[in-house]
Amino acid sequence: MRLQTGSDPILWSSCLAMLAVGANSTAIMAALPLMKDELSLTSAGVQWAVNAYLVMSAACVVAGGRAADRFTARRSSTAGLALFGLASCLIASAETQATLLAGRALQGLAAAFAVPGTLAAINAGAAPERRQSAIGAWTGFLMLGFSIGPLLGGGVTHLAGWRMVFWLNVPLTLVALAGLVFAGGARGPAGKTSTGPVDAAGFVLLATFMVSVVFGLHALPQAGITPLPAIGPLVLAVVALLLLRHVEARASAPMVNLGFFARREFVTGAAIAALAMFCIMSLLLYFNLYAQSRDGLGLTSSEAGALLLPLGASLLALALSASALSARMSLRKAITGGMAAIVPACALAGAAVAMGSIPLLAVGFFMMGAGLAVPYALAPRLALSALPAEQAGQGAGIVNASTFLGGSIGVAAGAMAFTTAGFIGTLAMIALAGAAGAALGRRIPETP
Repeated sequence: MRLQTGSDPILWSSCLAMLAVGANSTAIMAALPLMKDELSLTSAGVQWAVNAYLVMSAACVVAGGRAADRFTARRSSTAGLALFGLASCLIASAETQATLLAGRALQGLAAAFAVPGTLAAINAGAAPERRQSAIGAWTGFLMLGFSIGPLLGGGVTHLAGWRMVFWLNVPLTLVALAGLVFAGGARGPAGKTSTGPVDAAGFVLLATFMVSVVFGLHALPQAGITPLPAIGPLVLAVVALLLLRHVEARASAPMVNLGFFARREFVTGAAIAALAMFCIMSLLLYFNLYAQSRDGLGLTSSEAGALLLPLGASLLALALSASALSARMSLRKAITGGMAAIVPACALAGAAVAMGSIPLLAVGFFMMGAGLAVPYALAPRLALSALPAEQAGQGAGIVNASTFLGGSIGVAAGAMAFTTAGFIGTLAMIALAGAAGAALGRRIPETP
C-alpha cells in the first residue's frame, strides 16, 4: 500500500507507534504475576497496573484529540510518543508499586495524545480514495501489537525479566518519532493549527466522570461492608456528567461536541469499540491470573502467552481483512456477526476450562479473537464516517476515550466476576458483552 507523496513517513511512523502502544497494552498481562511478586503488589495494585493506564488514557484522550486539531496532529503525536518512551523507562526502572503506577499513568497520558493524533494525521494526510486503506493499516498495526503482546510479554518476561518488556518500547518509539519529526507537512487539518479558547471546565468534568466511574466500580465488591467508597464516586460521576452536558452545551469551543452524539453511526461505533475493548482487557488480564496460578493451569508466563497465540493470530488476521469483509457482506453484518460470535466462543472456552482441555481452550480463543477483531477494527471507521474531516481529531479522541473507558470498566467488572466465579465467571461476563454488542450492531444502517 502506498499513499500520496509525503504521507508515507507519517503513515508508517504512525503505524509503528500503534504497534508499540498495542503491544504495551497486552504484554503487561503476561508479566503481571511476576511483577506482583517482585514489587510486592497488592490485589488492587495488580488491577491498577492495568487501569492506571486505561483511566488516564480515557480521561485525557479527548484533550489529545483536541490538541491534534489545535496544534496539528503530527505535533500532538510527537509529544505523546516522546512521553510514552520516557514513561516506559520509568516503569522499567521501578522498584516500588507507587513508581510502577505513576509510570503506567504517564504512559496512559502519552497514549491519550499519540493514539488520536496518529489517527487524525492519517485521516487527513491520506488521499480520499486511499483513506480507508490507510486507516485499515493503522488499525492493523494496533491489532498486531495486541496480538503479539501476550506472547512477547510472556516470552520476554521468561527469558529476560519483565523490565525488558518496557525497555523494548524505547527503540520502537524512537524510530516512530524520527519518522514523524522528519516527515513533510501533512495536508488538511493534520497540518494546520486552530485557535480559540481552551475548554478547561469541560476537560476537568470529563476527567472527573471517567475516573469516578472506575473508582466506584472497583469499590463495588466491598459495598456491602463499606458502601461509601463505592457510592461516593458513582454519585460524583453522575453529577460530573450532568454538569458536563450543561457546560459543553454553552461552550464556544467544547471539549466534547455534544452534536456528535446526535449521530447514530458515531454513537454506535463508539459503544461497540468500548464493548470490544471491555472484552479484550478483561479476558487477557484474568486469563493470565488464572493460567499462571497454582489453582489454575500452573503455567509459566511464556506458556500462558503461547496459549493466547490463537487469539492473537485471529485478532490480527481478521483485523487486516475486516474492510474487505465489510465490503462483501456490509458493515452492519460484519460487526453484528463478530460480536455475536463472542457468545459461542466464550461457551466453548468455558467448557474447555471445566474439562481441563487446553486444545479446546485454544480453539475457543481463536474464535473469540476472530469475533472481537472485526468490530474493533471497523468501529472507529463507522464513528468517523459520521463526521467531517476537520473534526476528525476531536471525534477520534471521543472514540478512543470510549474505548479506553470500556477496557477499564472491563478490568473492574472482571475483578468482580473473577472473584465470584473464577475465570468461567469472567467468560460469562464477556459473553454478555458480546450479546450487547450484537444488539447494538443491528442499529447500524446497511449503508452508513
